[in-house]
Formats: sequence, structure tokens, C-alpha cells
Amino acid sequence: MTLTILQPPGWPRPKGYANGMAGEGRIVLTGGQVGWDETETFAEGLVPQIRQALLNITAVLAESGAGPSDIARLTWYVTDMPAFRACTAELGAAWREVMGRNFPAMAVIGATSLVEPKALVEIEATAILPPPR
Repeated sequence: MTLTILQPPGWPRPKGYANGMAGEGRIVLTGGQVGWDETETFAEGLVPQIRQALLNITAVLAESGAGPSDIARLTWYVTDMPAFRACTAELGAAWREVMGRNFPAMAVIGATSLVEPKALVEIEATAILPPPR
């Protein structure tokens, strides 16, 4: 499945995400994934939690045969927006390690708290896979 990046003419190209994505096929949705591992142990710090949340998303997507390149949209909920803005270089390295060169449509929302008290971030994903044959 190939997703198509939607880039209106004359708009500046966004850094690290797409303005929009299009694709046809089977939709796979994840619940919000936080930065803990399979034992519910949280990673220490914002970027390690983001990395773990992305790993959790890829694990859930793998159950449907999807991978990072199938992700069309991510919605992030972050409890410390200034810390998020300050970690872009470190975040970029973690992103490339888990997600490769896929830059889907994204929204990042500041949240005062999340359901899990130790969670610094929660991310949900929408992936589009080819229809089953």
C-alpha cells in the first residue's frame, strides 16, 4: 500500500509531518499508546516514553500486518509542551529508529494529564492497509 502525501501548491513543506495523507484499503486504528513496556514499566523521560509509545504502536499494527509505512495519521497528547518543543533533535533520532522515513499527518495536543499518572505522552495511530485479497 502506498500512501499519498497531500501537499497544496505553494504551501511550505512541513518538517517532520505531512499536511495530509490519502490511501485506499483497510483501516487499522490503535488505542492511545503510552510510554510503558509490556510489563507496564514506564521509560524514564519524555523522549524515551515517546520512543516506547511508538514501539507499542508498531507492535499493535503488526498484529494486522501493518508497519510504520502504513501509518497515515498520529495524534499525540503531551503533558509538557515546552519540554516537547525543546527535544526535537533527540526526538528526531528516536523517530527515525522506530518509524524510519515515514512522516504521516499529525496533531500534537497539550494535555494537563493523562489517564496513567506517570505517562508524559499518549499517541494514537491510524493506518491504511491494502484490502485483503
